[in-house]
Amino acid sequence: MSRFLTPAKIGLLAMSILYVDGSVPMRHGLPMLQFIMSHLVPNYHPDPTIAPGSTLILPIEEFERIGKPVPSTVKDRTVWDVMLKKLWGIDSLDALHAFFDHLSLLLVKTREEMRKDAARGIAPPPPEKILLTRNSPLGMFVLRSQQEFIRSQFEDAVTLWEAFIAYRQCTFPAWKKLDPEASRGRFDVSLDGLRLDDPLTQIVYGNLMTAGNPDDGQVSTEDVARLLEFQIEEMQKLGNRITDDIRTQFERMIDSKVTTPSLTHYIKFLDSWRSGDYSSSFEHLHRYFDYTMQTRDRTFYQYALLNLAIMQADFGCYAEAVTAMQETISAARENKDQGCLNFSLSWLYHFGKAHPSYVRGDSKIGTMTVERDGLAFLRAKAKEAGMWSLYSTSLLSEAKLGLQNGESVAVAFENILKSSHVNVTKGMGNVIGSQFLLQSSLWSRLGVTHLAFSSADTFLTVHASRAPLEDVLRSICRTAYIMSHKGEHKEAMARIREVGGNTTKILRLYQYKAVFGGVLKLKRELHRNKLEHAERLVRHLHGQETTDQEMIFEIFYLEMDLLMRRGEYTQALEKLEAMAVQFNETNVDIMYRIRLLTLKSKLFNRCGAPLKGFSGGLRAASLAWRARVLPALWEALVTLADTLIHLREFEASVQVTNAITPQVLEYEDSALSAYTYSVQIDATMGLVSKEAPGTPKREEHMMRAMELIDRMFAEYSKVGDIKGQLESLAKKATIKRMLGDIDTSNEFARQYLLLREEWLEDIKAERPPRIYPLLDDDDDDESEEAKKKKMEEEKEKGKGKKKEWLSSDFFSQTTTTTTTEAETGTGSEAEAELELELETDTDTETESTDTGDVMVG
Repeated sequence: MSRFLTPAKIGLLAMSILYVDGSVPMRHGLPMLQFIMSHLVPNYHPDPTIAPGSTLILPIEEFERIGKPVPSTVKDRTVWDVMLKKLWGIDSLDALHAFFDHLSLLLVKTREEMRKDAARGIAPPPPEKILLTRNSPLGMFVLRSQQEFIRSQFEDAVTLWEAFIAYRQCTFPAWKKLDPEASRGRFDVSLDGLRLDDPLTQIVYGNLMTAGNPDDGQVSTEDVARLLEFQIEEMQKLGNRITDDIRTQFERMIDSKVTTPSLTHYIKFLDSWRSGDYSSSFEHLHRYFDYTMQTRDRTFYQYALLNLAIMQADFGCYAEAVTAMQETISAARENKDQGCLNFSLSWLYHFGKAHPSYVRGDSKIGTMTVERDGLAFLRAKAKEAGMWSLYSTSLLSEAKLGLQNGESVAVAFENILKSSHVNVTKGMGNVIGSQFLLQSSLWSRLGVTHLAFSSADTFLTVHASRAPLEDVLRSICRTAYIMSHKGEHKEAMARIREVGGNTTKILRLYQYKAVFGGVLKLKRELHRNKLEHAERLVRHLHGQETTDQEMIFEIFYLEMDLLMRRGEYTQALEKLEAMAVQFNETNVDIMYRIRLLTLKSKLFNRCGAPLKGFSGGLRAASLAWRARVLPALWEALVTLADTLIHLREFEASVQVTNAITPQVLEYEDSALSAYTYSVQIDATMGLVSKEAPGTPKREEHMMRAMELIDRMFAEYSKVGDIKGQLESLAKKATIKRMLGDIDTSNEFARQYLLLREEWLEDIKAERPPRIYPLLDDDDDDESEEAKKKKMEEEKEKGKGKKKEWLSSDFFSQTTTTTTTEAETGTGSEAEAELELELETDTDTETESTDTGDVMVG
């Protein structure tokens, strides 16, 4: 097969001849030239109305589309008619040779050729004749086509001739109208008088007109190389795999006996790498560089090592990846490849941030022992070499480093804006995703949730089509995480499930998606207080072995929530201390350290050691304020207020919670808002315990507590937290009883029992969560009819028990049941509080001080 020539290029040459010969009117010459150049020069589309072919093979119908409406200088003939005459005038292999021999007449003659023509007495061409200069794009195409045909072997020329016959055959009806004497068998004048089924015709051309691959000879080696280069660029830029249509087209080209270049092995390496096939990707990588090393010597060696290092790191072979990257840096310095060297150093820096134990004390990165100096070095080198993508990434890394260390937020914004300016002015579309993700993370740290969601959603709306798949997936997960904080769990899971296409074909991205979906489901199971199901999810998530620090800490945080809900405080404290030791060994984000201190303070409060938790909560609040991590600051202050309640400093606790409640509500985290209201309620009831019975101030505090309970119940309902809802109803029943409103108290108690019974029935069903895949939602299995039927049964059950609850005192009837559940550990903390309240006298309010202490403690 020819390296360059195809039947479609013969058509472009024929159209070029018509332009030079003057067959195209001058007013229509520009559209013709634009059509020719759009199929010769990559990314050349000056006129949007003239669209190039969407396939690799330029169909002959495109020539008809562009030439049929245009009249030619020949009377009553269009440009398409004249071109048909030119194409069908090539009626033999000899005529094809003559066609290429006469291409030199289209070009401006060289001085040597003009001197020879003058010596032979050949007159120069007239001045009005159009000629192509040899250094123009069209002239270079004509000259190269002639040279490639002259250099081609006889077998390649015959293959090109047969492919050209098959290419133009579909235009025979149109040519028959112009030349009535034409016959379908006259594609070769050498076969005049012979039928298509004649033995001689079959010997020369075989079953050319009836069988065979229609794409044989329609593409050249250069076309395949251009397709592979484009596909590799897309795969490296977007991080995706080969699409099915491209794979089918590629296999068809292989079947057409095209000499495939060595890039074939590289694209197979990328596809195997994305799919998670380690052995195949390793084999294809070695095979590709074995071919390239034969022609490019050692100048290409560092890129082989670079690809090897990145692949090893992606498959979890971190020690081998560092070794390969060290050799890459040495080879890049030896060959003075500044671009490869800068990229390798940047990759090693980011790898060291993610896996510090593998690069600690490495002599190859001595300039990066101080991270800021390392980033400044990379930024300066990237700017010198004009590597704007690396320059923008360095700015974002510097902003991220400042946030992780708790430094100035203004400097972080400055670096993000600089990166945005570089991305826009230099067209760095592959870095825009990282910029928007960091910007969304920064707004989240400042507690401005709507801007954090807007940043990620803007990227998905505007830039997702040309952005790397990993950035798109992380942006979708970021928006889903924010939605889950608001209590929109089903919408968040639906958004995660909608991620498909090439993302599910890439192993690493699919694993990230599955782990993130598992985290959302684990959070939902904890809110539902299904602890057995949550424990199974925790075990499965630990088996995923994710390397993302954010996911690791989120799983740890939810596991601690599980242990604290179960009352396993000793085991929770041991895990917390182990994580603290791990944080001390690595330079993790300061936000994780703050949340760890806050979690430790909560744990001490639960254990009845508030003095130990006070110092940790105060330190967490101080660090959060200094680093401007406002959500962590509010959580630390709420925990500190809870500690003050245990120390009986109720007024101080109320002041703290009142000061931060507006900011907590603006953050739109329903769980944190409910926790804030819960602490505020306990502090308010603590003030009730200090007031004398029957005083207006005492009743005012109680009514304030009832208002806060309604808000707490609404926030717990958003996230579906059963334990928090039970606690809210128990507190409302207790306060109403203290106010002497027994009927309303019994009504709240009835609602409490209904909700508790529904939860216990769901627990007894023991329907385990779907582990494989993690993205399934158990609620989706239950049809709407089943849900309605279940609600009707609950209503009937409630009507049957209503008389029994109202006929006698609810508190005296539920004492035994609640006590049993509290002893076995199956009841919630709200039930335990309610049980303690039941032991007080029903008709007296003189013991309200003790009741306030129960609500607080």
